[in-house]
Amino acid sequence: MDMLLFLVITMLVMFALNIPMYVSLILPPLVILVTQFSNLNPYLATQQLIAGVSAQALLAVPLFIFAADIMSAGQTSKRLIDFVESLVGHIYGGLAITTAAACTFFGAISGSTQATLVAIGRPLHGRLLERGYGEDDTMALIESSAIIDLLIPPSISMTMYSVVTGSSVGDLFIAGVVPGLIMLFFFSIYCYFYARKNKIPRTVRATVKQILTTLKDGIAALGFPGIIFGGIYTGLFSPTEAAAVCVLYATICEVFLYKSLKWKDFKDIALSSAVVTTAVFVLVAAGQLLSWVISYARLPQLIAELVLGSDPTALRVLITAAVFFFISGMFVDSLVAIVILTPIFYGPAVAAGVHPIHLGVLVVLQAAIASISPPFGCNLFTACAVFEQPYINSVKKLAPYLVILVIMTAMIIAFPQISTFLIS
Repeated sequence: MDMLLFLVITMLVMFALNIPMYVSLILPPLVILVTQFSNLNPYLATQQLIAGVSAQALLAVPLFIFAADIMSAGQTSKRLIDFVESLVGHIYGGLAITTAAACTFFGAISGSTQATLVAIGRPLHGRLLERGYGEDDTMALIESSAIIDLLIPPSISMTMYSVVTGSSVGDLFIAGVVPGLIMLFFFSIYCYFYARKNKIPRTVRATVKQILTTLKDGIAALGFPGIIFGGIYTGLFSPTEAAAVCVLYATICEVFLYKSLKWKDFKDIALSSAVVTTAVFVLVAAGQLLSWVISYARLPQLIAELVLGSDPTALRVLITAAVFFFISGMFVDSLVAIVILTPIFYGPAVAAGVHPIHLGVLVVLQAAIASISPPFGCNLFTACAVFEQPYINSVKKLAPYLVILVIMTAMIIAFPQISTFLIS
């Protein structure tokens, strides 16, 4: 346990000193490798760093990021927003529901909460303020709606869980759809009653002609969920192939259909995607080294026995895992939390009879919740930067959404069929 204390304290100190996260993840296990395991060749650390980003499932990540960046630079997000608002804009909370639904649709392109927050949040932020929502209400809505895309395929967090556990990334993508839609439903119900209570103005009901016009303008963008979900579910192509198809489809939409981008624009888009991909892969590589060192030291078994006991039930494993992932995700990137904590809980969970895909959906849900949880949820800081608002505005009105997400967690734990019936 001394080794565990060293790892935890060292990383916390480095985080507090604002040392880059990848350094904070690589240096402590390197020190342990050199000082505690002299029988091992230190060059094994390099092998583990490379192994962390060598999994075939990770090939999909840069492609999905590239597709999302193409869409963000083009007109897809605007067309999605216009179509959804034409359907629900006239009801109480219609624009807020539009925000949540547009984030869900865009989640079928990006797989990143930050990308969705920027692509959907920017055009809707001003509209929500004009409609009568406060700044803090608007930020809470956008921050919370953006996390739905972690459950809607493609999801980078699901891909990472698949890499760590060897579970089918295709099954994970399919399993996340129903929980993601349930989250959208709960958010929409809250938005409806909030707008009705606070007398938020509604828009005039769109005519059939207006709906058909927005549908015509946005129908190409609506094809993404069909490509990803339909293609994977039917076995037409793998998740990695789906990512490549998405890049091609995004290019066709923005260059030839919408004519919003020119070929010269792709240089800057590709550079942006490369920066994001590099940041993700560096964290993944660092997390793999840390995970390997703690696994070699049998720390997962020690921690599991300490917090779970010698013969834990499935319910105890799931509740404990949810708490650990939620808390850790509040302080470190969710991808890092998945790489570090999954080996601790995966073995006991499977031994207790938990379906690996069920555990994966629960883990990703906790990563989503943590991304909007104070003090260090990543979406909070992204929203502050994008909307140029103080931190306090990003957290003031989050409580109702966090309560909904806690209820979602209880449902996923109590009813595993929610996340597994599509893959049964």
